[in-house]
Amino acid sequence: MVRILVAGGLGFIGSHLVERLLRRDDLDECLVVDNLWTGCPQNLDHVLDPRLRVLIADVEQASFDGRFDEIYHLASPASPPWYMAEPLRTISANVIGAMRLLEVLAPGGQFAFTSTSEVYGEPQVSPQPESYRGSVDCTGPRASYDESKRCVEAMLFEARRVLGVRVKVVRLFNVFGPRTRVDDGRAVSNFISQGLRGAPLTIFGDGAQTRSWGYIDDIAEALERYFWRDGVDFAGPLNIGNDREISVLEVARYVQGFFPGTPIVHLAPAPQDPSNRRPDLTTARRVLPGWRCAVPYEEGVVRTIAWFRAEMGLEDAAPARAMPAALSAGAANAHRFATSRGVGI
Repeated sequence: MVRILVAGGLGFIGSHLVERLLRRDDLDECLVVDNLWTGCPQNLDHVLDPRLRVLIADVEQASFDGRFDEIYHLASPASPPWYMAEPLRTISANVIGAMRLLEVLAPGGQFAFTSTSEVYGEPQVSPQPESYRGSVDCTGPRASYDESKRCVEAMLFEARRVLGVRVKVVRLFNVFGPRTRVDDGRAVSNFISQGLRGAPLTIFGDGAQTRSWGYIDDIAEALERYFWRDGVDFAGPLNIGNDREISVLEVARYVQGFFPGTPIVHLAPAPQDPSNRRPDLTTARRVLPGWRCAVPYEEGVVRTIAWFRAEMGLEDAAPARAMPAALSAGAANAHRFATSRGVGI
């Protein structure tokens, strides 16, 4: 039987991962450690599995009982407003957290780490393959997140090279969906929460910057397959995301369609906001054959609006409109186009 530790397991992505871990028949115990910095207890309130234990603590300082066969390190904020507000704490959660977790990894155990597309910085190459070393600013305003993720990657691959530690590293691209914090601060969640409050949708800069929006169900499926289900023997790094590239302005206009009369307001550009993000998924398609982001961002937004509405206690309010007809047709066409070309969207 297997003992598993998930650092950051009450967070957005972490809680979805924990749900999937609890489906395993070989699981004896799943310990979640989370300090509730960006995690929320209600993300796992519905889980009644007695194999789940929750420890509220900083991962760097937590006291653990014994060692663990598998460790999943997701203990870090991922939204710029959050990590830029507390950069030293962000670095500590990633780097010191990884060092502490390595101490409690059982001999022969596996250490899995969720890194980020932010390690590519302001990319001069698109799409970005794992071999691309990036165009980064190691002293800039985003460095606490970008560089601490890069440092943990270096730490783990050195532990693999020198000590033989089994590691798996993924680089995630712009994940969104249910259980994102209402005050998360990133584009999709911002637009939805603003629209539900009747507030203007705020874009930093002109909105021409692009992202590749991956719906959480698709991303969690890839993590499950890569980390344990498919028996993959590949250390990474592995890009996981949606390779359909969409501008922030286009997303804002799409969300605006659900909230008639809501204006879009442009604010000053965010510091060092990357101009583009698109994963090269060549390796992912080889390592995880058949996997793709099957949920178009348009459909993902509809599902996320419904979740945010309930989270904000607006179930009795007038519901957001159904997917606008023109946009619905556009989403369907995009889906057919991508499918016909074998492209994950």
